[in-house]
Amino acid sequence: MLQFALRQILIALLLATPALAASKPEQRGEAYARANCARCHAIDRRSESPLKIAPPFRTLHQRYPIETLGEALAEGIYTGHADMPAFELDPDQIHDLLSYLKTLE
Repeated sequence: MLQFALRQILIALLLATPALAASKPEQRGEAYARANCARCHAIDRRSESPLKIAPPFRTLHQRYPIETLGEALAEGIYTGHADMPAFELDPDQIHDLLSYLKTLE
């Protein structure tokens, strides 16, 4: 009886693991934004940016078509003020972050 229960639990875990491990691009993009951008930018639909000059992510589509940001992210975003760090994203990170930004439009 115990072996049967353990076998059923093991089967359930094996079936559930790929679904849990495979997150959506939007989720990975949000996680990236939270880890790397939220210190200055509002990355959600409601909050204010902690740094007043940093535009909230929910307004970026009003300034730029989101699709056009991919090239800037790949080449590195460099701005004229010291608060914005220079960084470059790899193609998967770009896809994920753009997917997340599109959810905020």
